[in-house]
This record gives sequence, C-alpha cells and structure tokens, in this order.
Amino acid sequence: MSSWKNLLLKIGDNCPEYGNSDDLKDHIETCFGVIRRELEHSSDDVPHVGLLNLENEDFVKKVVETTQRKFQDALDSGNCDRIRILMRFLTVMMCSKILQPGSLVVVFETLLSSAATTVDEDKGNPSWQARADFYVTCILSCLPWGGAELIEQVPEEIERVMAGLEAYLSIRRHTSDTGLSFFEEDDESGKGLVEKDFLEDLWHRVQALSSNGWKLDSVPRPHLSFEAQLVSGKSHEFGPISCPEQPDVPTAVSGITHGKQKHDAELKYPQRIRRLNIFPASKSEVDMQPIDRFILEEYLLDVLLFFNGCRKECAFYMVNLPVPFRYEYLMAETIFSQALPGAFPAVVAGAVRALFEKIADLDMECRIRFILWFSHHLSNFQFIWPWEEWAYVLDLPKWAPQRVFVQEVLEREVRLSYWDKVKQSIENAPALEELLPPKGGPNFKYSMEDGRERSEEHALSAELTNKVKGRQTAREIIVWVEESVYPIHGLGVTIKVVVQTLLDIGSKSFTHLITVLERYGQVISKICPDHDKQLMLIEEVSLFWKNNTQNAAISIDRMMGYRLISNLAIVRWVFSPENIDQFHTSDRPWEVLRNAVSKTYNRICDLRKEIISLKKGVTLAEEAAAKAKAELEAAESKLSLVDGEPVLGGNPARLSRLKLHAEKAKNEEISAKESLEAKEALFARAVEENEALYLSLYRNFSNVLMERLPDASRAGTLQDLKSTHADAMAVDLEEPSAMELDNENGRPKKSQSNGGSSGNVYNIGEKEQWCLSTLGYVKAFSRQYASEIWPHMEKLDAEVLSEDTHPLFRRAVYSGLHRPIN
Repeated sequence: MSSWKNLLLKIGDNCPEYGNSDDLKDHIETCFGVIRRELEHSSDDVPHVGLLNLENEDFVKKVVETTQRKFQDALDSGNCDRIRILMRFLTVMMCSKILQPGSLVVVFETLLSSAATTVDEDKGNPSWQARADFYVTCILSCLPWGGAELIEQVPEEIERVMAGLEAYLSIRRHTSDTGLSFFEEDDESGKGLVEKDFLEDLWHRVQALSSNGWKLDSVPRPHLSFEAQLVSGKSHEFGPISCPEQPDVPTAVSGITHGKQKHDAELKYPQRIRRLNIFPASKSEVDMQPIDRFILEEYLLDVLLFFNGCRKECAFYMVNLPVPFRYEYLMAETIFSQALPGAFPAVVAGAVRALFEKIADLDMECRIRFILWFSHHLSNFQFIWPWEEWAYVLDLPKWAPQRVFVQEVLEREVRLSYWDKVKQSIENAPALEELLPPKGGPNFKYSMEDGRERSEEHALSAELTNKVKGRQTAREIIVWVEESVYPIHGLGVTIKVVVQTLLDIGSKSFTHLITVLERYGQVISKICPDHDKQLMLIEEVSLFWKNNTQNAAISIDRMMGYRLISNLAIVRWVFSPENIDQFHTSDRPWEVLRNAVSKTYNRICDLRKEIISLKKGVTLAEEAAAKAKAELEAAESKLSLVDGEPVLGGNPARLSRLKLHAEKAKNEEISAKESLEAKEALFARAVEENEALYLSLYRNFSNVLMERLPDASRAGTLQDLKSTHADAMAVDLEEPSAMELDNENGRPKKSQSNGGSSGNVYNIGEKEQWCLSTLGYVKAFSRQYASEIWPHMEKLDAEVLSEDTHPLFRRAVYSGLHRPIN
C-alpha cells in the first residue's frame, strides 16, 4: 500500500505512522503533505482532499468530474453500495467547500423526483418502490454528514428538499417485513403493518436531528479545523445526472406479475439492514440521539463491507468507531443481523442466551444460521461454553426447539473437531452426551470385522472389491453385474452390493470417494437409471452413513454432481416416511434437500452467466467477421494495373490473406453461434427441470402438511396451532417465560424454555411442533430461492396453491416470497 493510502486509512488512530499522536488536525496536515508531494507522480491515484483544492483547482475539478461519471455509471447499473458511498462523498466535498451546495441539492431533487414518479399509481410503476425507497434513503443518510452546512448555506433549498421527502413519505406504501422478520411471532402479530418501516423510522430520526439543530457528535467533522483555509478555495459545480427509467408496467397486471417485479426490485435494491432487537433499548441505545443508531449501523456495515476478508483490521475498526458513547450491545445486534460473530465476548454470550430463550419463535432460516455460526464461533474458542446452563433441555421432549438446537450445535462441532474433543467440552454437563451424534464410522453391511456370518452377498462384495483393486474398468464390472449378479440375485441385492461396496472403498477420505465415483460412477448409473432405482440408491447411502450425517450429505451431493442422482429422486427420498418423522427433530434430511436445491439453483445461475458471456462472444465474432468481409470487399473493389491493363483487385498475396482471414472470422462467428445455441438448449432444459423440482417440492410439502395440520377452522394462524396442544393439556402458565438479563454479561436469572413453556416443560405437542417446523422450512426455502420460484408462480398457484390448500401452508409460501397474502 502506498504511503498516502496507509496514512489516509489511519487518520484518527494513535499509531506509529503519526508519531503515536491522536491529534486529528495534525494527522490531516501530515497526510496532505504526503499527498501533495506525490501528486505530480501519481495524479490518477490520489484522493480528493479539501486542502488540495487550495493549491490545485484543476486537479480537484477533474476529481469532481470523475466522481460525476462514476456516480452516473452507478445509477445506471444499480450499484447500491457505490451510489450510497458516492453520495456521502459528495456531501463531504460540499462541507469542504469543494462542491457547491446547490449542486448537491440538485442531486437530491433528481433522485427525489425519480422516486416520486416511480410510486405514482398513474405515471410510474409502484412495483419498483424498492428503488424509490433506496434513493430516498440515500438522501436521508447524507443529512447527518451535511445537514448543518446545507441549512446554513442554502436554507430555502434544503427546506424544499425536506418538504419533498415528507411528501414522498405520504404517498409511498408502508412496507411490511412479513416473511423477513427474525421471529415468527412478529409476522404472526402483524407488527410489520403497525410499526414504522425502515424508511419511516429513518425519517423520524432525521426529523429529530433537524429539531436539534443538526447537532450530533457521532459524525466527525474534520473540515471545521480548516474552515478559515477552505473558504478561500473555489467551489465546483457537479454535472447533471439522470436516473434510469423504471421498467414498464406489465400489460396484463396480476398479483403474480406485480409480485415478480416487486421481488426483482427488492433483489436489486435491498434494504441494507433488518434490525434484530435482542436487547431492550435501555441497553442498546443508551446515551444516544435517535439518529445515532442509524449512523452506528452505517459505520459497522461499512467496516464489514470494506474489510471483508481482513478479520484483524475489521475487528479493530469495529471496536474503535468515532463515537462518544458505548455501543457494544448495538454492535452485537447489528452483527448478529448479518449472521457474523461479535467483538465483545460477554455481550455476544448474552445475545446467544437471549436468542436461545426465543429459539422456538426464531425464523427457521435464522435458526439454521444461528446453529452454523454458534458452532463455528465455539470452535474458535476451544469449544468452551457453560453447557450446564442448558443441561435442562434433556428434560424437554425430543422435539422441543431448544433441545434440537443443542443437539444440532454439538453435531456441527463434531464436524469441526472430533467426537472425543466435543465430549470433553461438555464435561460440566456430562448428561448432554445423550445429544451427541453417534460415534462411529461407516455402517458397511458386508464387513467381516465384527464376526458376522459370511453370506453369498458377502462373497459378491468381496469379489467386487477385488475387481476394483485389480483396476478392472467400469465396463468390465458392468458386464460382471449384468451376467453374474443381477440375473441371479435381483435388483435389490445388486444395488446393495454395488453401492455398499463402492462406498466402503471410498470411505477413507473425500478424495477416495471422488476417485471411486469418477472411475465407477458408470456402474451406478447403469443399475440406477430412473428415479425409483435412484431412491433405492439414496437409501443405501443413508444406511451406509447412518452414523455420520455429514458424510451422508456429502456422498449424496457428490452423486448428484456426477448426475448419478436427480434432484427429483432426492425430493422423493426426503419426503419418505422415515425422513418425514425427523422433520422436527433433526436437520439431516433438510441438509440433503438444501444441498440439492442449491446445486440446481447454482447450475441454472452458471448457465445464465455462460449465456451472457457467449452472447458477448457472438457479438464480437459478428463484428470481426463483418470487418474482415468489408476489408476483403474493399480490396477486391480496387483497380490495379497488370501488364499495363487495369484489373479489379489489389495485391494477389494480400487478397489471399484477406480471404483466409474473412473465412476464419466467419467460421469463428458460426462456431460462437453454435456454442450459444447449445448452451441455450441446456438452459431451456434446466428451466424445465427447475419447474419440475419446485412443483414436486411444493406438492410434497402440501401433501404432508395437509395430512397433519388441524382443520383451518381450528388453526388459521401459527398462534392457533401453538395453542392447540396447550389448550388440550390445560397447562398452568402463571410463571413468565421471558428471560431477564443482568446488567453485566446477559446471564439468565432462570433457565426456561419458551414457546409457551414453564420451568422445564415445553407444552407444544409433537404433532404441532412438526407442523411448525415444516412450515418454517417451507418459508425458508421460498425466501432463499424466490428468484427461481417466481417464474413458475402461475403453475404453482394452479397446481399446488389452490383454494383448498391449507391457509397456513399458503401463508408460509407467500410470506417467504414476500407476496401479499390476500
């Protein structure tokens, strides 16, 4: 890193680069001196600093012009992070007298005009409100950095902007977080329809800042130290910008077309953070102005964005933000909202305990991420955790979410370490060993080590092992199977012997498995060509690795990768009776399903990228062929003298070269088009497979839920479903279930399970919990793969989500897709 960049990064830090001084003004002057010296040598790679404007106006003018071009490019491409950062940069340049305040107001009003037009029912396309909200959020987010200067220099203009913002807030639609809430109870209670949404909340915080005279201490204002100098510099104008037009309103407007466009808009212009309120505001926002929470979240998210991959630096800057108040609780909430570990162990521990107490109400996708993060977090801290606090989960039924959480965390820890190490980590709660996964390796049916009686199948397995060790080819083994195994022993034994034996040979390591599948995958493909036989194949894999969930998932995933197993066969296996019974007590079937859907999703995404690349290649090839043809025709049309007589055509050697070049260019064009056609054919087939996958998945979800959900008249909401068993049991719920945290480290005063529990009692029945868990997975899958589901929504509505579908199932799907229920 060049010296000025290093200095710029460390402005404000007490570090050797600045002589261990923490004087901000000295830092800026030192950094400016270095930049000024380097300006002549690297003018294209020097930052924009207000002091430079005093000595080199032309250079700063170029910076402003470059910023204008980059900002327009960011608007055209929809690069949200770049738009947001550049707008803050424009605001800071205005504060440093580089940019005229009127120019910044014009930028604000351009974005505001676009936003207002977008949400206009008659002139715009309200489906794209996400973009309009993003533009307005960017404007509001600039005001803490420059509101004081704007109100001082252009008071009428900024008041006009504020009035426009208020007008926009009055005509836009309130956005609901339904389907995006961290806790199911928030969706169920309709809190998203009552409370302020993110933009309304930010507007409220900015209004409070305005009422306070734009005074705040959480935004550094280094330009004030140089105000007397900066005022003598020239303020530059910012060139005009334009916002891209919103997509046209579909000619046939329906709930599906509106929902699809709304989803596309929210995908391209996502809300930056969805707040996870773990702690009471009395802890997370103490000694703060309302706007300070937003500013702190911006700092934290920017640090995570720009220092992604630099963990040490990321942690350093997160705990050293330029704010005059404590923020560890708010930092923990912000970081947990991004599914990352926190920086203050005691506060993180309190957050973990708080989330654990509410685990039954935690969104299923969040619950899975919590399990994955927490197990990884513990692996970085020697697996140390006061497990005795949670030992009471053993007294809960096997389907209680807290018990399942502990079980899944321990299983993930074993993956990250080894069984004995994890057992040692729970020595303060030895009874929890009951929740550890089985200790053991493969479950090979034809092993001779345990003294089993040798059968004919054992002999076949041994013969196959010898053939593999003898390096026989896949074709030779297929002939052996077709002549000596299948005709005599039948399909069932054939699949068992081949699959079990090959898995045993590949069980030593992941590399061994890959080698076996690459060499002998054709054997498996030959005996398992259709979904029915592939279902038998998956069952054998699951039995072989019944003591190792991770290896079972990896083996099935690799077999799908080699096209030995289809995604439809995996869906059938997941919804087999044995797995259905585990839906609420184990992540094993869900992990396999997630892998299968993700692999299908990745395949179609990769094909899209390849097609885009090939289309660019075709365009280039067409241009090259046209150019080569034009050069040849031009050469052929020229007159030249041969033996004193005028003839058409130039130098014969040159003409020959041009002909060859034109032919080659034409062939390359044809080849590029053929490659594109082939890839588009693959894509079309993948889209069909995608549709078949989601139809199968949701049909299966619908069927199993319809069999188990109570009648809609008794369970129209999740709360009704939760209370079904409780009402029948008539459980006494006098003791409060909410967890109280002490002021120091968030330890619970009393261990309790939630979800309508008292003491160590979990009063939601097994059938009800099964329904709750399965509905949670429906919502999670719908949300995660919404982009691929929306194109097939009409068919799903017609074939799966019909009027006789249970309302709770339909609500889970719609909620995950962020689609209005009614």
